Amino acid sequence: QAVVDFERLGEHAAAFQGHDVGFCCLGTTRARAGADGFVRVDRDYVAQAAELARAGGCKHFILQSSRGANAQSCFLYLRVKGEVENLVQAVGFDHCTILRPAVLLCRRQESRPIEWIAQQFLGAVARLFPTAYSVPVEMVARAMVACALQPGEGKVKVLENGAIHELGKA
Repeated sequence: QAVVDFERLGEHAAAFQGHDVGFCCLGTTRARAGADGFVRVDRDYVAQAAELARAGGCKHFILQSSRGANAQSCFLYLRVKGEVENLVQAVGFDHCTILRPAVLLCRRQESRPIEWIAQQFLGAVARLFPTAYSVPVEMVARAMVACALQPGEGKVKVLENGAIHELGKA
């Protein structure tokens, strides 16, 4: 494990060398980092990490994005996720897999009361409609590993929430 300073990511290029597959789940929230900080982390850091990974020999980059990602969206979150998807695809990996999960079900260390309420509600809904509105983070991780083990055909593959559930069960 290498700890890097994302503000000086270029100084850590060696940490990105010699890997066949890159996994990226980097992200923050607008509430935590502000609008500019959110863009810097969720778009700029991710794009720079992808470029360093490709320069270091990475052939398959697996990016966790978000349901609804769209570079043309009027919503900052969805627009930034769409922009970073485009930037990562433009890097030129042999394979690029983009996962677009719905609401991530997980336990967080910091307190987010509204998110906690939403997770409780969506957790209950998930019992009736398991792939509709949410996905456990463990399932996303298993799907990412499955993608690495069998990248499939084509240069770019985008997996929506239902496909993430299917791969995560395998």
